[in-house]
Amino acid sequence: QVQLVESGGGLVQAGGALRLSCAASGRNSNASDMAWFRQAPGKERDIVAAINWSGGRTYYADSVKGRFTISRDNDMLYLQMNSLKPEDTAVYYCAARLGSASYPLADVTSWRRERAGVYWGQGTQVTVSD
Repeated sequence: QVQLVESGGGLVQAGGALRLSCAASGRNSNASDMAWFRQAPGKERDIVAAINWSGGRTYYADSVKGRFTISRDNDMLYLQMNSLKPEDTAVYYCAARLGSASYPLADVTSWRRERAGVYWGQGTQVTVSD
């Protein structure tokens, strides 16, 4: 079992920056691939960025490439978000998956919460104003 707690969300003006954090705890938490997802009102939950268990591989959605950076340090996951845009407004979720190393980081089906070894946090709101 892995527990995930996000923090760092808030209100920021367009062009500004925020750093999200996700604290992971529990058995094998540092052996899991981890990712950030986001869900805007009325839209599906989309993957934003992901990083494998060692930190050696990352994935970014096209919409955030060059602006967001995912990183991890022991049991902490981070998302540095720069040059924020109003369309980045969403609830941001941290996710962890164990035992899915054969799946590409971008394979969203491998991050589904109903799968064994997949865990999700409760989310943190990010609001970017014009």
